[in-house]
Amino acid sequence: MLDLSSRRAARLAVPVLLLVALAACSKKEEAQPAAATPAAGGTATPAPANTPPAAAPATTPETAVSAQVQAMSVDQLREAASLALRENRMYAPTGNNAVEYYLALRDKQPQDATVKSALTDLTPYTLIAAEQSINREDFPEAQRLIALIEKVDDKAPALPRLKAGVTNGMQNAATRTAQETEKLKKQADEKAQQLVEQKKQADQQAKEAEAARQIAAQQESARAQAAEAERQAAAKREADQRAAAAAAPKPAAPSPTAAASAAATLRPISTPAPRYPPEALRAGTSGEVLVEITVGTDGSVTSSRVLRANPARVFDREALNATKRWKFEPVAAPVTTRRTLSFSPGT
Repeated sequence: MLDLSSRRAARLAVPVLLLVALAACSKKEEAQPAAATPAAGGTATPAPANTPPAAAPATTPETAVSAQVQAMSVDQLREAASLALRENRMYAPTGNNAVEYYLALRDKQPQDATVKSALTDLTPYTLIAAEQSINREDFPEAQRLIALIEKVDDKAPALPRLKAGVTNGMQNAATRTAQETEKLKKQADEKAQQLVEQKKQADQQAKEAEAARQIAAQQESARAQAAEAERQAAAKREADQRAAAAAAPKPAAPSPTAAASAAATLRPISTPAPRYPPEALRAGTSGEVLVEITVGTDGSVTSSRVLRANPARVFDREALNATKRWKFEPVAAPVTTRRTLSFSPGT
């Protein structure tokens, strides 16, 4: 036990040390490593650096002083308390601070005036640290400090205010967290809805593109069928014309001199050129058709047939259609003659 002079010196030294160390201790509190465990000889063993604090239930006055501190002897507690004051570890870290050491000493020596005086001097600074923890929303640390204050003096006037501050702060933090969570959920829902709308639009565009493709395919098929039907009809008309020409009685062939003389008497009034087939024009195909026509006494063409065509069946129909529109001056007797119709894209 300390003698009277030692107690008086310690009593005077505590406030001075506390005043000097308050600011530094408050700043170091946030960066303080996890609670160190005092060794058997009273020397604190620091916890490894960068060790995250473990989740723990709220500290109560009964658990405010760690079991390791409570297990230390009186001499170990005095030595550890003095060292903690010199190193500005007034109320932190957990299990290695002056308040806990003095509380453990008070439990072992309730009548020690020096211990009671030290706790009285340390309480205001522990109270300030608790308020700072509440302000920065470090509620587990605030609860630990409040438990220390309550163990020092369960009638301390600041206790109701500090406990209400922790309760209100936790409620406000929970409300804010819920609001932020709801906001994030709403944003996620809106994003999901946007993705759904985008998918709907993409599906609709894909359906419209497929419908357009099917319509285009149907139109192309209809054009191909129409072209094939026209080709077959033209082939049938040509075949019918050839069959009719073959079945018609052939007049006696005039002598070459008479035919040439009769053809020479034909005087054209109107011989419009044949229409160029669009397919041949697009392909740049040229050719000629030799036709035989019979001109009636009124000068109109009464019959016509293809004798030779190069290329075959390309210009035949247009050549025959053209000759049917030809007109000559009237003659005394029908005249049969031949004409060559030429087709060239450049003319």
